[in-house]
Amino acid sequence: MSQHISYTTEEIAQLLKISKLTVYDLIKKGEILSYRVGKQMRIDAADLDAYKQRSKAKGAGEQHAMLAQAAPITTERISGAPVLTGQDISLDILSSHLEQRMPGLRPLRSHVGSLEGLISMYRGEADIVSTHLLDGDSGEYNLPYIRRLLIGMPYIVVNLLSRPAGIYVGRGNPHGISNWTELGRPGLRLANREVGSGARVLLDEQLRLNGILPSSVSGYDNIHTSHLSVASKVAAGEADVGVGTARAAAIVEHVDFIPLTQERYDLVILKNDRSKLWLHELLTIIRSEKFVQELQAISGYDLSLTGQVLYESPR
Repeated sequence: MSQHISYTTEEIAQLLKISKLTVYDLIKKGEILSYRVGKQMRIDAADLDAYKQRSKAKGAGEQHAMLAQAAPITTERISGAPVLTGQDISLDILSSHLEQRMPGLRPLRSHVGSLEGLISMYRGEADIVSTHLLDGDSGEYNLPYIRRLLIGMPYIVVNLLSRPAGIYVGRGNPHGISNWTELGRPGLRLANREVGSGARVLLDEQLRLNGILPSSVSGYDNIHTSHLSVASKVAAGEADVGVGTARAAAIVEHVDFIPLTQERYDLVILKNDRSKLWLHELLTIIRSEKFVQELQAISGYDLSLTGQVLYESPR
């Protein structure tokens, strides 16, 4: 199969005989590599072949662990390329712009949660980390966690966007959910996110602030690895509530979304000899009219702070 062939998500769904939602979930988990061209998500034929080969060689439970070894990443693609963590679709758009601006410098995506991304950065395993972590006591997003974890490291924090976060419920909100306190209502079944994800931190902080014990929430240990997965469980009637962003509710049918907060989605960028290769270009892209216009086409994004440096470490 030619390396120049690429497919849309609809075409991938048809080829693999799965739903388009499942394709999105595989992309969010990092099991199929993807990138953006304009408003359209594309998957290269080589990356599809790699996924199919991994699926044949290993069971579904081992695929995620194999990704780093099996993905067809050539030396040219990884030379000097930054590792970018996170799952939001805006990161796909950003990656595409950076590759177009600096041909051959395709960012390597790691679809991990906010807290795990920061830990990866501390270990020297990530260059750009997306994060949306609420500190319930201060009401501040991201900076309290970043300052505690990246002690002594040189970095800058740049806003990418803000977006609504809240609760997924079944179509028509059959249980009448309207605020965080109702998550403690007996009988409600929760679809939860993994430890370290921004949605999990948001949930845990709201439970703590409202005096709700996690052990009292049915389904608290029912773990899923993306907003799409959580919203899908609610849509299927396998859970009554879940925490996430509005974007997944717009994709998944039979789900309503109750917005309860506006979360700030920031990028933490390590400042070192490696990032000198692309840092200026990255910031130029984020502040460019073309990039902002693409984000504006996605419903729900607040771009009023996009490109602003919110913090820069002293060294």
